Formats: sequence, structure tokens, C-alpha cells
Amino acid sequence: MFLKLHQFLEKKSFGLLLGIIGVVSVGGLVEIAPLFYIESTIEEVEGMRPYTPLELAGRNIYIREGCYTCHSQMIRPLRDEVERYGHYSLAAESMYDRPFQWGSKRTGPDLARVGKKYSDEWHKLHLENPRAVVPESIMPPYKFLSKRELNFREIQAELKTNQRLGVPYTDEMVELAESDLRTQLDEFADDYDGFIARYPKAVVREFDGDADKISEMDALIAYMQMLGTLVDFDEYQAQKDENLR
Repeated sequence: MFLKLHQFLEKKSFGLLLGIIGVVSVGGLVEIAPLFYIESTIEEVEGMRPYTPLELAGRNIYIREGCYTCHSQMIRPLRDEVERYGHYSLAAESMYDRPFQWGSKRTGPDLARVGKKYSDEWHKLHLENPRAVVPESIMPPYKFLSKRELNFREIQAELKTNQRLGVPYTDEMVELAESDLRTQLDEFADDYDGFIARYPKAVVREFDGDADKISEMDALIAYMQMLGTLVDFDEYQAQKDENLR
């Protein structure tokens, strides 16, 4: 019977087309339909939070300058990647990213765990003159980021847009967006405690070393210094092991 069916499909292209559509449709339903019956496909991980306004502005610059074309932010669960870059990436770490920074292109190293790996001064020098710290680097210089003032007039609207897309920004976070952006650059700001309560583990300091202005360099370094720092992987692994028992 199957031989006859095989011969029929080989001779009748329209029949073969219908068969392909049928198989693809059934396979698609099997994979997609269950997603409508579960609350979330992303495992909740303690420590994840939305980007601070300054980090979000830095992320926008990261994307604008095409950094993602040479640096992915996705560590695969392979031994060589884990040993070089750290714990493999979790889906929850990108749950607030639009667009996410996954990829297979790596002209330079993966940056998913670059946060706190280097000093602010190292990042600034590397961005201004890459070969000063990595002689073999082919990255172009981004010295202009230190000279260009950060335009954050629309930052409140950006948080509001992300809020509507499901990112858990509160109305208070949206309302204080500009103030929080400035606070992250001032360790002695009046609302320091309130800012840390809204954005746990946020790094607060002057990132580019120039207190006279808020530069695009400030924002980009702030973003890079938080990458991979929100999740405590020792605690995550312990919890995972406990759930398997």
C-alpha cells in the first residue's frame, strides 16, 4: 500500500504538494497548539528586572552602532563556550529585549556576561581606541560617544512603550524616567535609595569620568556593565538541583 502511495506521489505533483501541506500543518499544530494552554514559555528566574532608563538608552546606542553584528549575547550550553564565557544564557535574561541580541556571528567575544568583567576606564579606552587594549582588534573606534551628549528627551515615552508591550515598568518608573537616568550617574543623589529599590543591583556612578555632561559613552558603559549580572547562578543552580530531587 505504501509503495503504491509512494508511486502516486512521485507521479502526481499536486498530490505531493497536498501531502507536504498536510504533514507541515500537523507538525505545526503539534508544536504550536500547546503554547496556547500554558501561561508562559519562559522560566521565571529570580533577579531579572527591566532596564534602568540609562541602561535602556545605552542599549539603544549599542543597537544603533551595530555592535550586535560582531558580538552576540547568547552563550550556548557547550563546554567550550561555558568555560570561556560563563553560564549558558537563559531565555529569561532576554525576556525584556526588543529585539533580542542572540546570534551566531562573533567577530569579537560574546558579551552576555561582560558586566563587571572590566573597569569603566577599560571600556572607555576600548571604545575610543580598541587597539590600545586589544592590539589584534579590528573594531572601529567610537571616540565620538564621549563627546556626544545623550539625548534622553524621549526616555519616558520609551519606558511607556515598553510598559505597553508587557515589560513590568510601573507608572512610578515611567514618571521618574528622566530623574532616574540622572540619579544613576550620581552616588549622592537625593533619591538614591528609591532608585535602587526600583532597580535592584543597578550600578550607580559616573561611568565616563566626566561629570560635566551625560554622554552617550555613559549610557553605553552602564548598559554593558549590567550584562549578565542580574542572575545569581549559584543560587539558580541550587534551586534547579532542588527541583530535580
